[in-house]
Amino acid sequence: MRIAVTGSAGLFGHGLVEVISKRHTVFPLGRAQADITKFDQVRTAFQNLRPDVVVHAAAIPSPDTCETDPALAYLVNVHGTRHVVEAAREIGAGVAYISSDAVYDGEKPTPYRETDPTIPSTVYGRTKLRGECLVASLPRYWIFRVCILFGPGKANFIDKGLRAMAAGQPYVVASDQLGHALYTLDGAEKILEVVESGYTGLFHLVNQGTCTRYELAKYATEEAGVDLKNLVGVPSGEMGRPAKRLKYALLEMRALAEAGFSLPRSWQAALDEYLQTVLPL
Repeated sequence: MRIAVTGSAGLFGHGLVEVISKRHTVFPLGRAQADITKFDQVRTAFQNLRPDVVVHAAAIPSPDTCETDPALAYLVNVHGTRHVVEAAREIGAGVAYISSDAVYDGEKPTPYRETDPTIPSTVYGRTKLRGECLVASLPRYWIFRVCILFGPGKANFIDKGLRAMAAGQPYVVASDQLGHALYTLDGAEKILEVVESGYTGLFHLVNQGTCTRYELAKYATEEAGVDLKNLVGVPSGEMGRPAKRLKYALLEMRALAEAGFSLPRSWQAALDEYLQTVLPL
């Protein structure tokens, strides 16, 4: 297949390009190749490349940036997605969209299923949900709701913290946000497997097992042999961030299981593999 990846310079985009390139022709599309806020650029790129599938990973991924600059959030996450969808529609390409657990409100006491109501409580969550609706208008689409990401190619939650602590600086993380983590290479492999199968629809996609951000950082810190004294866990409400954080964001991967796909490995096993790529610090 011919597969284009928007946001190829981002954290997930990097993993997608790395994985897809092993089995298919991949076209990395960063802002320099196609600014998704400009429809003419997206249309021209798609018309020239003629991808069979577009994996749409480009976005403003920071909840705080979206909350403080909603105009930018809607420009990129909503209008940019509309441009990708319409340009893909013109050439008959399917679109795989990287969405987020932020489409939920975090108030459900049991794991969210793909069929549960979406009630986003932040600008970021609302823009990602709008993007889902746009993508779902296509004849062929895939929506993958993901969570905390870590992986190679770009600074992320894990390596930023490890480097700060190794330098003797405190690293403050939320202790009360229960959710999941996803290794970008594992996520990319599963997305490609689903796309290759021809099975379409909406999926939750995480590494198995639950964790808070503090538990994730603590595990990485211990495995990396970094002094734990610089890791500080605090309630999210005390961190002074503009965007509300979900205190409960467990995602049941029912759709993947019912479609016959195997589920990703545990986040601990994935993190062990990732740490081998960043150590020694």
